[in-house]
Amino acid sequence: MKNQKTYEADDKMISLIRDNYDLLQQLGSFGISLGFGDKTVEQTCKDNDVDTYTFLAVVNFTVNENGSFETDEKISVPTLMRYLEASHAYFLDFQLPYIRRELQESLNEHDSLAKLILRFYDEYAHEIRRHMKYEQKTLFPYVQSLIEGRPANDYDVDTFSKHHSAADKKLRELKLLIIKYLPQDGLHNNQLTATLHDIYENEVWLRQHAMVEDHIFVPAIRRLEQLARQSDVTRNISDMVFKAGVGQSSEALSDREKDVIIALVQGMQNKEIADHLCISVNTVITHRRNIARKLQIHSPAGLTIYAIVNNLVDISTVKL
Repeated sequence: MKNQKTYEADDKMISLIRDNYDLLQQLGSFGISLGFGDKTVEQTCKDNDVDTYTFLAVVNFTVNENGSFETDEKISVPTLMRYLEASHAYFLDFQLPYIRRELQESLNEHDSLAKLILRFYDEYAHEIRRHMKYEQKTLFPYVQSLIEGRPANDYDVDTFSKHHSAADKKLRELKLLIIKYLPQDGLHNNQLTATLHDIYENEVWLRQHAMVEDHIFVPAIRRLEQLARQSDVTRNISDMVFKAGVGQSSEALSDREKDVIIALVQGMQNKEIADHLCISVNTVITHRRNIARKLQIHSPAGLTIYAIVNNLVDISTVKL
């Protein structure tokens, strides 16, 4: 049964572990060592340079397996990526070799069925390793490029294809073989039962890992891609302005003239601008004439471009 409690920043870190011992591995992946005493989650995260909000998002999602992160802009992508990279290292460098050693000790190496079980396990481990290596080689560098503001043009998160299903099929076959293979002596049976338990535990861990990727990491990448696309639009507009010579006038705009431009970009007519700025219509017309003379821009589209490039309006509020 899942623990439906939602943990918060001022909860004691020890209470999280006491309620959910399987979070111990997650602490290591976040770079949090044991020995945190009675400190709160926020204090412990701060001491270990971990974003508290992202840590709690992963913990609460793992514990309760629910939550929506499509529009959650508070998630720290660097923190999340470090967590996933460390999780990969834990699974590939420790868990997979550890379980294989357990299997070897539990099985009779001269038994043909035992060899078959080890072969199935090696195929399963290869599939998991291939998927995680793909992420490390392709996905994570791409995300890092997004963080640094230099996205690759030949890749996006939708290209990211998971291969968990093939690995899951191999694992089901492996467990079936182990359950049906019962050694004659009690010692080997106990060893194999313990190994099977560890395999089930790691299956749960791997499923939760994939869910964190799908439900938290991928939406966060999509938000970074959206920001990158907006930046590309801004750069393109800047290039257009530069080529047209817009904004290169030696005569600067007054604050009132900038207010008029903002109102025009927002779609106001002369009378509306006059009422909005508490000036006369004739004054608005005079300001517009001066703006056109100074900027050499006579169209609403041109003024919109000028306003975006010079940060008078936010590009996200303008219908391009």
